[in-house]
Amino acid sequence: MRTEEEITLYLEAIMEEGDPALIAAALGDVARARNMSQLARDTGMMREGLYKALSGEGNPSFATVMKVAHAMWRGMPSRLAAAPLIW
Repeated sequence: MRTEEEITLYLEAIMEEGDPALIAAALGDVARARNMSQLARDTGMMREGLYKALSGEGNPSFATVMKVAHAMWRGMPSRLAAAPLIW
């Protein structure tokens, strides 16, 4: 994923699936594609903790997923930012 458009399309497809584990892993994919260190600063969380929580084997709390999603949604194209986070 190199562009915001690619990221948006990817997240839209994942959100349609509605699988919480897949959504958490996708947020991790996007975080790694963008900048995990910046996400850590934006969320106030440790970078290492984010890597673990957003890995395929991670089991992040709902609060962690929401912090990450909120930080990522800022600056997202409006069509994805307007999408509700319902799973």
